[in-house]
Amino acid sequence: MKFIISLLLAGFSLSLSAQDTQQIISEQADAIEPKVIEWRRHLHQNPELSNREFETSKYIEQHLRELGLEIQTGVAHTGIVAILKGGKPGPVVALRADMDALPIKERNDLPFKSTAIGEYMGNEVPVMHACGHDTHVAMLMGVAEILTGMKDEIPGTVKFLFQPAEEGSPPGEEGGAELMVKESALKNPDVDVIFGLHIWAGINVGEIGIKSEGLMASVDDFKITVKGKGSHGSTPWLSVDPVVTAAQIINSLQTIVSRSMPLTQQASVVSVGAIHGGVRSNIIPEEIEMLGTIRALDENDRKNIAKQVREKAELIAKSMGATAVVELPYSSSLPVTYNDPELTTAMMPTLENVIGKDKIHIVNPVTGAEDFSIFANEVPGMFLFLGGKPIGKPLSEVAPHHTADFYVDEAGMKTGVKALSQLAIDYLNSQSE
Repeated sequence: MKFIISLLLAGFSLSLSAQDTQQIISEQADAIEPKVIEWRRHLHQNPELSNREFETSKYIEQHLRELGLEIQTGVAHTGIVAILKGGKPGPVVALRADMDALPIKERNDLPFKSTAIGEYMGNEVPVMHACGHDTHVAMLMGVAEILTGMKDEIPGTVKFLFQPAEEGSPPGEEGGAELMVKESALKNPDVDVIFGLHIWAGINVGEIGIKSEGLMASVDDFKITVKGKGSHGSTPWLSVDPVVTAAQIINSLQTIVSRSMPLTQQASVVSVGAIHGGVRSNIIPEEIEMLGTIRALDENDRKNIAKQVREKAELIAKSMGATAVVELPYSSSLPVTYNDPELTTAMMPTLENVIGKDKIHIVNPVTGAEDFSIFANEVPGMFLFLGGKPIGKPLSEVAPHHTADFYVDEAGMKTGVKALSQLAIDYLNSQSE
C-alpha cells in the first residue's frame, strides 16, 4: 500500500493548529498521569494469563463505556475493539495494547506486587506482568480518554485494540493478534495504518527506540522427533541410537546461522531448548524429541533457515539409519515485526516533536518476537520501544523482561500516552489535507 504522507504540520486545515493540538495532548497527558498510574497498578496487582484476561477485559470495558465509545467485546476470546469516530471524515488509525501476563512469581517488593495465582496446562502457577503489558493497557486507556476529549476535531476514526494472548495461546487454543485479525478487528471500518509500542526496561524513561523495516524477529518453533531402534545400553551396536543421532542434528543446526546466513546484514538464531527421551542409563531409547526455535529478521532468511533445519534433520537421521519427523512450525509462528519505511519516515517528526530529536534512538533490531507483526502484515504499521529504565540506573542492574525481578519506571508511561495520541492525530491530519 502506497502513502501520500506529508507532515507539513503548519498546513493543517483544522480549527485547532498543530501546535494547539500538541499542547492539548501534552497538558492532558500530564493531567491524567495519576489515573494512568492507578490503572497500571490495579492491572499489575491483578494479572491474568493468555486467553484468560476476563477481569482485565471488564476493567478496560468499564472505562471505555464511560467515555461513550462504540465497543465490541469478546474479540479473540477476551479482546476489545473500541471505535472513536471523529467529527470530520477521514482515514482509520488503529492503536494496539496487549493485555496478558506470564506464569512467573514476582520478587519485586512493591505495594502493588502481584500475588495472583492462575492455571497453566493443568498446573497452578503464580502470575505476573513481567513484560509490561499492564503499562500498555493503562497507556492506551489514557490515550482513549484524551482523544475522546478531542473528538470534534479528529478528521477520521481511531480504533483501540486491546489484545489478549500476545505471549501465546495455551496449547490447543487460538488467540492473539492472529485471531483478532481473523475475527475482523481491522475491518468495519477498515484500518489504514496501525501504531503500537512496547515499554522497554533497557531504555531510559522519556526516550524512544525505533528503526525502519525489521525491528523484531520472526519466530517459528519446531519439534524434531528422531526415531531409531532401542537396545540395551551395553550393546549399542544392536541399536539405531536416536540419542547420538539427535546430538549430530543439534550440532549441525548450529552451523546454519554461522555458515549460511548473511550475518553482516542481519542476525538470526537457531536454538534447541529441550530434549526429551529415555528413562534409564542402560537403555537406549527408541526415540528422542527435541524442541527449538528459529528467529530471523528477514523473511527470506526465515524461509531459508526453516528449509535447512528440515533438510539437515532428515538427512542426518537417514545417514545414521534413523528417521526424523520435523514439525515446523510446531505451535507458534510469527512474521518479522516490520516498520513500514514510508510510514516510519513520515511519522518521525511527530516523535521528535513529542520528546525531542535527541531522545529518539535508532536501535538495533532484537531477536525477540511480537505478534503486533500480524497486524502490520495486514496494514502498514509502526512499532516503537518506550523507555522504562529509571534515569541513572546502570544497564547492568536492569532485570530482563520475562523475569521475576522485571521492573519499569511508571514515569515513562506519560511519554507513551503523548506519543500514541500524537501519532494518531498527526497521521489523520496529514491525510485530510
